[in-house]
Amino acid sequence: MPAASGRDVLPLPVRVRAPRRGDRKDKSKSDFDRNYAATRRIGADRAVAVDAGLRAHMLSVYNYMAAGVALTGVVAWLTYQFAVITTSTGAVALTPFGQAIYGTPLTWILMLAPLGLVFFISFRINALSASAARTLFFIYAASLGLSLSVIFLVYTHASITRVFFISAAAFGGLSLWGYTTGRDLTAFGSFLIMGLFGIIIASLVNIFLGSNQLQWIISVIGVIVFAGLTAWDTQKIKEMYEPMDDGTVAGRKAVMGALALYLDFINLFLSLLRLFGDRR
Repeated sequence: MPAASGRDVLPLPVRVRAPRRGDRKDKSKSDFDRNYAATRRIGADRAVAVDAGLRAHMLSVYNYMAAGVALTGVVAWLTYQFAVITTSTGAVALTPFGQAIYGTPLTWILMLAPLGLVFFISFRINALSASAARTLFFIYAASLGLSLSVIFLVYTHASITRVFFISAAAFGGLSLWGYTTGRDLTAFGSFLIMGLFGIIIASLVNIFLGSNQLQWIISVIGVIVFAGLTAWDTQKIKEMYEPMDDGTVAGRKAVMGALALYLDFINLFLSLLRLFGDRR
């Protein structure tokens, strides 16, 4: 082998391409795409979590509300059973218990006690624990059942059942619309609240007047007002949901939402019953 001629054999130079501006743009664009995709995934995951939490919250509201309505119905029916007896001629007569709750000043106590309790719950809700709020709500539902038991003396059982299912179907449709509509019902709700105060004042006046015509007008307006309040309250309950609420706050909101929908349903039912119920 011939010796090298005094010079080392150098390796061939490797050509290294300098980075171009386009490469930097491509890399930046790729990083942006990855970051954007990650952000979208996080946003989508958060939206799914919020939707799941909202559904759970609304389910709690409807469960409390339905349980309250069921409790009111059971107490009303049991009270009626203890308050009346059927004579040998088929006539209905009051027992001593029935005479006490329907024919003495105790009647006014049974009527006003639920009103006082619902005001107490509304004004003291922020100072109550979630369990205490639920307990008071069910006590209110039971006490209202005592005063509503009188409807079994006034209307036939068949018409009460019929109007109840009509009210339940109407309530379900209106509440569903309030939950799904994209329309803001805030302004609509202001007029409904004004109508509600009008109904209360007119009802108090009619206690002393005893006008059947005025009662009919109140009932018609009541159906309209409480139908609208059902949708408005549902939307308000939905908007009040906050995924960051702790268990106590979420529990209070669920109880207050159930109370609002419970009152909407009961008043819608009573208004329809006055219009379409068959009297004994």
